[in-house]
Amino acid sequence: MCDTRERVCFLLTLRRDRVADYLDAHATVWPDMLEALRAAGWSNYSLFLRPENGLVVGYLETDDFERAHKAMASTEVNTRWQQSMAEFFEAPPGAHPDTSMRRLTEYFHLD
Repeated sequence: MCDTRERVCFLLTLRRDRVADYLDAHATVWPDMLEALRAAGWSNYSLFLRPENGLVVGYLETDDFERAHKAMASTEVNTRWQQSMAEFFEAPPGAHPDTSMRRLTEYFHLD
């Protein structure tokens, strides 16, 4: 049986002076944000952090990442969440963190 789900890994960069605040903000992710992620098709979603330099590594699985990303971008809760998270990231002024994702290329997978 062939699994057609996409495994997606991406990078973001936090401002080093805001790492603790960013972690605090994720201690209680809004329930409507969690539901929107699920409804948009994001699953097995994890975030990892290297605190000494603010590197965030995200991983998720989905049937179609482009569609799932666009579905999230169209939600009101995502707009609010991204606005609340923007101050923690190294990104151009006014940019939402989700537009600063740098997707990595998968080149090997052991099932």
